[in-house]
Amino acid sequence: MFNKHKLSQLPKEILYQEIKQHAESLTANESNLIANTANISSLLFNMIDNVNWVGFYFLDPNEEELILGPFQGNPACTRIPVGKGICGLAAQQKEPLIVSNVYEFEGHITCDPNTQSECVIPFFFKNQSLAGVLDLNSRQLKHFDEEDVKGLSLIINLLRLG
Repeated sequence: MFNKHKLSQLPKEILYQEIKQHAESLTANESNLIANTANISSLLFNMIDNVNWVGFYFLDPNEEELILGPFQGNPACTRIPVGKGICGLAAQQKEPLIVSNVYEFEGHITCDPNTQSECVIPFFFKNQSLAGVLDLNSRQLKHFDEEDVKGLSLIINLLRLG
């Protein structure tokens, strides 16, 4: 469907604009969160070079755990306590988190031992309460940067969260 090699040649700002256009067309007439996060995780997995896992975790109603949602890649941890691991810490702090080397991150939860770096972006309901996190993993060290956070945030904003 997508030529990752060709896409990897694009500057990140342009790549994320391309992804956003595809995501807009997929989510324009769909309000279901599961359907939209499934398509967005697939787009990101297929359009971003050197990622080995892309997916969503949703905050449970008790706000104590993140629960696995739609994803692309190997099987993953089903529940992550808020405040634990990279996803849990990003959820607790309600801020994006880029980890250049997951094995230097104290408390890293290993789901795929091949993952070297990670980028987690929290997303919110319209009332600004936490809905969950978008998690991207790479087998490359230092794969993610602030351009990724900026681009991924634009795409997450397409989710219609009541």
